[in-house]
Amino acid sequence: MQIVGHKEKRFIVLSVMMLMASVLCQAQEIKSDRATERAMTGEPIFSHGMYYTGMVEYDGEMIPSFLFADYYVFGKLVFKNERQAKKYYKIAANIKKVYPIACDIRREVDKTIAHMDSLPTKKEKDAYLKQQEKELKAIYFPKLKKLTFAQGKLLIKLIDRQCDMTGYELIKKYMGSFKAGFYNAFASLFGASLKKEYDPDVDDRLTERAILLIESGQM
Repeated sequence: MQIVGHKEKRFIVLSVMMLMASVLCQAQEIKSDRATERAMTGEPIFSHGMYYTGMVEYDGEMIPSFLFADYYVFGKLVFKNERQAKKYYKIAANIKKVYPIACDIRREVDKTIAHMDSLPTKKEKDAYLKQQEKELKAIYFPKLKKLTFAQGKLLIKLIDRQCDMTGYELIKKYMGSFKAGFYNAFASLFGASLKKEYDPDVDDRLTERAILLIESGQM
């Protein structure tokens, strides 16, 4: 009869445990699908765009022409476990809440820049900016106070995505270095930074995926 030594027993036990862990990981894999996305993040906040572009000739007849917004097809995400899946869908739900705010801020920035360009003197521009700052605080402070810490950090990155410059750069450009430094120092007290940049290719790859699906009314 063959006697199994202590080292051999330990090797066999470790091998069995590793095999069991591998099987369990495979069994716990969760794939993303439309039903899960709706259940975890709610109904889409945008509809899939369709735009009338006029009448065109087709096969000898004039027919109405429509342009459809982009529709995205991604490979299904595979999560190792339920915790990882919930983390992704939590981010997606947060995007649904803060993305409209980032879009509003982009519109306000565009409007402010356009009006600033129409003002002839620095004095008029400074007065306009001061009034804008007061109005924007009245509009957005109540909304921002309702955000969680994670949502606030996400919004900082989404502002960079929408405006092509960080929150710090926006404040510095239109309100001066002192205010930019002050607001950034205040944000740093809560572990955030107005200098955070959006990285759709690496760090924020899954965020970008979720945004595209949200924008197109798919999620």
